[in-house]
Amino acid sequence: MEFDQTVIAAWFRGIWADFLWYVRLLAQPNQLLQLATLAVCVLLAWLLARQIGPRLEAWALSIEGRPKWQLRWIVILRRRLQLGIFALLAWLSVGGFKMLYAFPSRRYVLTLVATVAVAWFFIRIAAQAVRNQFLRNLMIWGLTIYATLYYAGSLDQAAAFLDGLAVDFGSFHLSVLAILKAAIVTGLLFYAARLLSATATARISQNEDISPSMRVLTVKFLQITLYFLAGFIGLKSVGFDLSGLTVLSGAIGVGLGFGLQKVVSNLVSGIIILLDKSVKPGDVISLGDTFGWIASLGARYVSVVTRDGREYLIPNEDLITGQVVNWSHSDEFVRIDLFFGVSYDDDPHQVRKIAVQAALSVDRVLKTRPAVCHITGFGDSSVDYILRFWIRDPVEGLTNVRGGVYLALWDAFKEHGITLPFPQREVRILGDGGAKPPKVTVPQP
Repeated sequence: MEFDQTVIAAWFRGIWADFLWYVRLLAQPNQLLQLATLAVCVLLAWLLARQIGPRLEAWALSIEGRPKWQLRWIVILRRRLQLGIFALLAWLSVGGFKMLYAFPSRRYVLTLVATVAVAWFFIRIAAQAVRNQFLRNLMIWGLTIYATLYYAGSLDQAAAFLDGLAVDFGSFHLSVLAILKAAIVTGLLFYAARLLSATATARISQNEDISPSMRVLTVKFLQITLYFLAGFIGLKSVGFDLSGLTVLSGAIGVGLGFGLQKVVSNLVSGIIILLDKSVKPGDVISLGDTFGWIASLGARYVSVVTRDGREYLIPNEDLITGQVVNWSHSDEFVRIDLFFGVSYDDDPHQVRKIAVQAALSVDRVLKTRPAVCHITGFGDSSVDYILRFWIRDPVEGLTNVRGGVYLALWDAFKEHGITLPFPQREVRILGDGGAKPPKVTVPQP
C-alpha cells in the first residue's frame, strides 16, 4: 500500500514547467498591457460597486408588494455586484483589444480572466439555491476550482495528480480522485433524493384517501429506498466494488443482534404499529400516567403531547408490549362516567332527571347520544349515582369537561334544593343501668 510517487513527481514537474511558461509569457509587453487593463477593470469595478450598491439596496428596500423571492435575489445580486461589473468590464476590454489587435494572443489573458470571472459569477449565483450554508460554500469552492482548472487547461494534470494519490488493497485501487468523484456523484444523488422525497411527502400528506398511519409508513419507506439507491448508485458509478462489504455487513448484523436489540426492537415495533394501524397521528391515548394525543410517529419513538404542553417520546416497543388506551381508535366518541351522591331525603327520580339535564347543558356534551343516570347503591351517608354522557373531542381534554358537568350539577341541585351530604357520625356514651357517668375530678395545681 503506497502512493504512486512517479505520477506525483511528474505532476509537480509539469506544474513547474507551466508556471515558468506563464511567467515568461506574462513578461512580454503585450501581456503586461493586458494585466494593466485587468488592474484598471478591478479598480473601476470597485468604484462602480460602491456607487451603485447602496442605490440598489435603497431601491430594493423601497419596493412594496413584491414576493420575497424577488427581494432575495436582489440582495444576492447586490453582494455579487463587484464581481459582475468586473466580468462585464473585462469582456468590454476583450472587445476593445479585438478591434485593435487581430492576433488572439494579444488578448489571451484578458479572454481567460473574463471567462473565469463570468464562471465564478454564475457559480455564486446558482449556489444560492442550496439552503445549507456548509454545502453552499462547499459547492462554491469546488465548482470555482474546477472551472478555473478547466479554462486554464490544467484539468487533466490535476486529475492525474489526484489519481496518483492512491492506495492499493490487492486489486482494489483507491485514489483521491475516485473519492472526490464518489463524493460529488453521491452528494448530487442524495440531493436529488431529498428533493424527490420532499415532493412525494407533500403529495402523500395531502392525500385524504390514505390513512394517516399509511401515509407515515409510505413516506418512511420511500425515504429509505431513495437514500439507499442514491448511495448504491453513487458508489457503483465510480467503480467502487461493494462485494468487499459482505464481511462488514455480517459484522454489523452480529452487532445489531447483541448490542442494539432495543434499537432494532423499536424499529420493528414502529413498522408493526404503522401496518396494523393501532395508533395513528391525532389519536388520543393513555399510557400509564401519560394522557395526550399523538403528534408524530417516528422510526424509534412516538411523540405524545399532553394538555400541559409536555411532549413525551415513548419508545415504540412500549406501545406494542404494554397496555395502551386509545380513546379514538375506531371512532371519536368517548363516554365519561361521573359519580356523586345526594341525601336520602331527595326523590331519586327527580335527581336522575335533573342530573341528565345538567349534563346536556354543557357545550361539549353530545346531544345526539343520550346521557343516563343510574343509582349504584345506598351508601352510609348518601344515595350513590353514576352519570354517563358522551363527547367526541377527547383531544380537547377530559378533566375540563368533567369539571364543567360537576359545576352544572352543583348549580342545578342548588336550584332545586337537592342536598349533597357529607359523612356524619354520632357518638353516644352509655352508662350501666342508666347511671350517671362517673365524675372526674381534675386535681388543682
